[in-house]
Amino acid sequence: MPNLLKGSHELFRRSPDESFSSLGEILARCRDDAEGSTDRWKPPKGMKPVAEEGKLRLDLGDGNVPFSMNDWSFTQLCGLAGVGKDTLNRLSAETAGRVFSETLPGGNKPAQLFTRDNGIRSIHGHSYSRLHDSDLVSMLMEFAVDFTPPQPGCTGGTGLYRGEQDLFCFMIDPTGWVEVEGEAFAPGFFAWNSEVGRRSVGVQSFWFQAVCANHIVWDAVDITEFTRKHTGKVSDALPEMRRMIEALVAKRDDRKDRFSATIRSAMKTRVGDDIEEALKLLSTHGIRGLLAKRALDLAANQGRFTIFSVVDALTRIAGEIANAGDRAEMDQKASRLLTMVSLPTPPWIELNVQNGEE
Repeated sequence: MPNLLKGSHELFRRSPDESFSSLGEILARCRDDAEGSTDRWKPPKGMKPVAEEGKLRLDLGDGNVPFSMNDWSFTQLCGLAGVGKDTLNRLSAETAGRVFSETLPGGNKPAQLFTRDNGIRSIHGHSYSRLHDSDLVSMLMEFAVDFTPPQPGCTGGTGLYRGEQDLFCFMIDPTGWVEVEGEAFAPGFFAWNSEVGRRSVGVQSFWFQAVCANHIVWDAVDITEFTRKHTGKVSDALPEMRRMIEALVAKRDDRKDRFSATIRSAMKTRVGDDIEEALKLLSTHGIRGLLAKRALDLAANQGRFTIFSVVDALTRIAGEIANAGDRAEMDQKASRLLTMVSLPTPPWIELNVQNGEE
């Protein structure tokens, strides 16, 4: 079974001022930032770089005083102009202003400037679509019933983080443990919203056996991931994420019995008496060719030629895939294999998840 490292990576890269003790605390900060900030649309040719007291600012021509920039928005402005940040940092404010005047695009497509008071927090192209952190956290508070952050990690990090450009929430259900063949599993998820890197919003749900002081999630199964880039109507991602959280919550109590029975059966049910029979069975579930052979090799190495060992192998292989869409497809194949031994889902669960009811 694979280990999930997202929570550990966040634990060690976050400063103390980015760590929050509860969703309520982080929501208050998010709402304050959202209510105090403004989106301004301006074509780059309408941004006038000005030097004031040795610092470079942007005059947007809207009657406000010129706006200052933080490191992130300055980096984005350099990208918009196609000039090197390190080079400009060696120039005086006056010279850097002249460089921007010559290199900023001259078209009419507006850039999106996110401002607070007299500062520019970020600059994005016209295709960028914003989802406020407060919208995501509000959804989690409403639908992630009984989920809490894990115990504080070795650095003091809580699993709930918010920086200038991103949000990350690591939540588990401490009451949702089920025991399968002497092994305990509980549900959890990661949720994030980021305007850096892949610039995406998403959620990854899972069942796990342990979370250590480094916030590594050990021995995860039933891993499902949804991501959406900040383009188009990114707000459409929120209902999809809500449905994933609702599904996890709806299954939580039910899985105390059903999940245990499914995993127990998967641990005992063989995929075949020989390699040919196993390959044929996997093929009927969309697992073919080199993928099927590799999964069976990994399962055989564990000495357990069962459905569970093959699902575990597929999940391990999925963890090696960089592309989120391909990784999600692999997770779905593993989940479909588990349906061979799972009990049918009660209609009330399907109905509630579909209609968004509790």
